Amino acid sequence: MSAPALSTTDPDGSDLAVFRTEVREWLSGIAAPKSSTPSGPADLAVFRNLSDDEERRLLDAAREYRRKRYDAGYGALTLAAEHGGRGLPASYASEVARAELEFDVPPSTELISVTTGLVGPAVAMFGTDEQREAYARPLLRTDLLACQLFSEPGAGSDLASLSCRAVRDGDGWRIDGQKVWSSGARFADLGMLLARTDPDLPKHKGITAFLIPLDAPGVEIRPIRQMSGGASFNEVFLNDVRIPDSARLGDIGQGWKIAGATLSFERTASGSVTRKKGGSVDELVGLAQQVGAAGDPVVRQQLADVYIRAELRKATADRVARAAAAGRSPGPAASVGKLMASDVLVKIGEIAADLLGNDIAVATDPSRFAWTEHLLGSPGYRLAGGTDQIQRNIIGERVLGLPPEPRADKDRPFSARDRR
Repeated sequence: MSAPALSTTDPDGSDLAVFRTEVREWLSGIAAPKSSTPSGPADLAVFRNLSDDEERRLLDAAREYRRKRYDAGYGALTLAAEHGGRGLPASYASEVARAELEFDVPPSTELISVTTGLVGPAVAMFGTDEQREAYARPLLRTDLLACQLFSEPGAGSDLASLSCRAVRDGDGWRIDGQKVWSSGARFADLGMLLARTDPDLPKHKGITAFLIPLDAPGVEIRPIRQMSGGASFNEVFLNDVRIPDSARLGDIGQGWKIAGATLSFERTASGSVTRKKGGSVDELVGLAQQVGAAGDPVVRQQLADVYIRAELRKATADRVARAAAAGRSPGPAASVGKLMASDVLVKIGEIAADLLGNDIAVATDPSRFAWTEHLLGSPGYRLAGGTDQIQRNIIGERVLGLPPEPRADKDRPFSARDRR
């Protein structure tokens, strides 16, 4: 089924209603309705614990579905038409996400989300015509997969202090350095890299962005095992990696601007997660009923509190997504959604731990052990997509106009603009 031709102006909601029906008709043709009875233990992990073979199978299934979705016209709804999208409001993308919850479609992964939600839009915004032609459609369709190569062992939150160097080498560049916490790097084709190209400029001005092939000579990728069991994060070593100037994304020295826009998309994605991460409020209510605590007034108050927080997070994420769909960078407001997303995940885990008591550590029931995976993974979400502390600094300085945080070891304050 081809996608319906819709206008972007929809004063009475009629176009959206037609679209809602079209999406469900299309999904019903390629996927079975989701069963109300789970076939196995619930997946409540924030970071999946998968072998490489399992990860590849998951990626293959997700990519097959994403290609069908893109070809049907539902894969890049809010992106401008000239970049392979349809230029529709964020409400249309939300309708697709809601419809997918009703059907047995393959789950997404962090790498898929980074490819289609972060790197793809960055190429569309800052790439040359040749780069858009070569990468925009393959990234949005997941023919190519891309990861971020931003954080470093000594420059995570203080992203502008990165030491990875890119030096002019004839008509190209020579890159040396190390990156860390790169989700899905082992399975990616490309990496969106930030490197220092002018060490004599202020640190946030001498940075340039590149798109590098991860099979290039000199690139080594190693997995990082997490306490929750998964190894979705990686460290990436770059030793005398040579790339042409055509791999540069944006102008020389524009890397900080590109990073800011991409990190805003990342915080938006973190605050409006496409794949359900961890246990939901509904699943938490089900746990309270299962252990016989749903009638406890204190538990009911806790459930009501986390429900309200979850609904506010959804509303905030939708507001930021609408701004992005209108062609505006989400900016500091995306930090609010990121903070709320990590807050809800952690609070759900804490309530679940209280409900389960000792069973959170020694449960033999798989359905209860799933909550242990949530509890172990949820603190990591306070770091993913930019730490909670940095989000608060961004809100304080850029939104509330508070003075920069004092920094004892430097001659100047430590501003949020220096940090991730």
